[in-house]
Amino acid sequence: MGLERIRAANHRVRAIIDPIGDLLTEAFHFIGLFAIGGATVWAAAHAFMGMIGKGHASIEDLLLLFIYLEIGSMVGIYFKTNRMPVRFLVYVGITALTRHLIGYINHEPKPDMGILIMAGGTLIMAIAVLVLRYTSVTYPAPEAVESSRSDHVATD
Repeated sequence: MGLERIRAANHRVRAIIDPIGDLLTEAFHFIGLFAIGGATVWAAAHAFMGMIGKGHASIEDLLLLFIYLEIGSMVGIYFKTNRMPVRFLVYVGITALTRHLIGYINHEPKPDMGILIMAGGTLIMAIAVLVLRYTSVTYPAPEAVESSRSDHVATD
């Protein structure tokens, strides 16, 4: 009898606390996403104003803007779906390595092993994107399978 009372009390407490926890988690989620999105816009605007101040944009500057665009897209997708698009992180890495490689080539008088290492890193990340795409199509998440089944049933 005592154990049942404890379980019932636990159930009542959880019925009150769980929604509060969910609300706090969602609030933190939204605040974090808005902070990351705002910082991305701020950084992109600062970089863009720097380009205007220079009077021109180099390829490195343009790739930096692409990095900000990819981060912004990643935040938007995460905001809408609550899923982290890992591929976008890899795209950011590829773009950052490419930007670094171009800067390295422009400033180093003689090519060396660093160029091959950065090119190899870019190739590895490109292969990672290929693997991620293949696995997401071949082995979709259970929620994606359920939603595609319900879409399919609804259209039949």
